[in-house]
Order: sequence, then structure tokens, then C-alpha cells
Amino acid sequence: MKILFAAPENAWGGFLGLIRAEMPEHQFEAAGRFDVDTLKGFDVLIPTMCSVSQELLETGDQLRLVQQCGSGLEMVDLDAAKRCNIQVANVPTDISGNADSVAELGIYMIIGLSRDVRGMSKSLAEQSMGQPQGRALNGRTIGLIGLGGIGRALVKRFKAFGVHLIGIKRSNPKYAMEKLGMDWVGGIEDLKELLSRSDFVILCLPMTPVSRNLIDHNAFSFMKKGAFLVNLSRGGLVNRDALEDALASGKIAGAGLDVFWEEPPDPNDPIFNYNVMATPHIAGSTDVSISGIVKVVVENIRRLEKNLKPLYLN
Repeated sequence: MKILFAAPENAWGGFLGLIRAEMPEHQFEAAGRFDVDTLKGFDVLIPTMCSVSQELLETGDQLRLVQQCGSGLEMVDLDAAKRCNIQVANVPTDISGNADSVAELGIYMIIGLSRDVRGMSKSLAEQSMGQPQGRALNGRTIGLIGLGGIGRALVKRFKAFGVHLIGIKRSNPKYAMEKLGMDWVGGIEDLKELLSRSDFVILCLPMTPVSRNLIDHNAFSFMKKGAFLVNLSRGGLVNRDALEDALASGKIAGAGLDVFWEEPPDPNDPIFNYNVMATPHIAGSTDVSISGIVKVVVENIRRLEKNLKPLYLN
């Protein structure tokens, strides 16, 4: 079979090379960028961050499977894929080690922001010892928007820090609160309350038409002055201009961003002049998570080869 990887050859720690090593009998091709012009001649597409529209799908004269190398399918036209009789599968975050890896990066960002890692670099450069003074996490309130695999992994880790954990869950919030041992969980209609109570707001929910620009000027107005925002999910959840205004005005003290309004972001974007910890969409990219994802992707390609139903179809 012929398989297209819609990314540069060595993206995500050589993910493509790992799959090639597992399946040398198949032909793999890297697009070289996060975009694809045609799917003609390919049996499988691994889209990564590529937009998969109806127009693109219609070029797939023999395409049978769109297999995401992660959980995010917001850029795949699922209805069009169904009409074209093309199967679409992903890799759920909580079965591959991905959720754990993303949660670890979230902890890194929360600690970096609360201890002012940018201020530390400045002090060292200026040979100024004993500053900046950081903020302790003990007793602070962490607000998690989204309690899926990543949210649950964060809850597990944060309990060791002596923080108050509150959250938003789309369905059965009371059950989630009891099961996860959190202080409070509300529905999406309670977003204002979570924002007003949280010292740190962490986004770990999928991006849908409803959640796009969830954190806009109005949402920032409800946040505590001096709170922090961390986005581990998708850039489109946060309105870029609203974020810059919140940082410039001092409404929030800083932001941790692993995902952006456009990817890759412009390194000269003025938003990076503020207290922003940024990472290049690598929250889920660790040795453990990549190995787990490769295992599922390889299994689904083998199942397709045998005319078996792939796992985790959408």
C-alpha cells in the first residue's frame, strides 16, 4: 500500500521513520509540509495538521483510510469522508501515553509561569541573584476546561501539589467531580464561574465549532487579575487579539502555549514580547507517547490490509 504522511520527513521525533521500520513492505511518502495538494494514488493518509477538505478527499482515487497520528480530527471533514466511503480513525489520548505526556508539559508550564522562568533568565543575564520571587502552587486554584484523557491525567498529577481543582465538563459534571475527587465541576454554562475562581486556567478540550474562540475578550474579562492561561489543546480555542490585549493590559499575568492561531506561528509576533512560555506543538511528543501512537497506526494499516475494521473509527 501507498501511505502519505502530511508533514515534513522528520516531524515529531522521526515518527514516520518508526512506522517505516515496522512496515518495510509498504511505500511511505512525506509531503514535506503540513499541506497536501492531491491524494491520488494513495491508500492511506496520515494528516497530522493538514486540512482534509471534501475537495481534497475527492482527489483520493483509491484512498481507503484517513489515520490520524493523535486524537485531533477537527481539520478532517468527517461528513465528506463518509460520503466518499473513506474510513477515518484516530488514536485516543488515554491509550497511547499521549495524555500523560501532554499533562507533564502542562505541569512544566504551570511551574515555569508561577516561578517566572523568563524573569530567572533575565536575572542570570544581569548577574542579579535571589530574584525573581515566585508564586507557590500550594493553595492555588487550577481550573481545567475539559476532563477527557488529558484533563484526567492533569488531575492525577496536580493532587500532589496541594491545589484546589475545579473543572468544566460537557456532560455529567457531578459524576466527574465525584469520580475524580475534585472540589467543583460545572457544565459549559458555568464557564464564567470557573474563570472567576481560577488562578490558572488550562484548556484541554477538543476544538469544535462551539468551542472555537471560547476564550475571547468576554472570557478574559471574567478571569482573575494576575491569573495565567495555558493552552494544551488547539490554537483556535483562544482569540489571538483578545489574548494579546489581556497580556498587554496586565489582566492576566502570562500564558503557556503549545498550540497557536496559525502553525507554525510567526516568531516575530508581538505577543511573544509578553510573559509567554511557548513550545512548538510538542506536548504529546515523547518517546513513550510516540511509541504508543505508532503501535496503533501500524495496527490499523495492517487491519486495512486484511480488510478488517480499523480501531477507533470516527
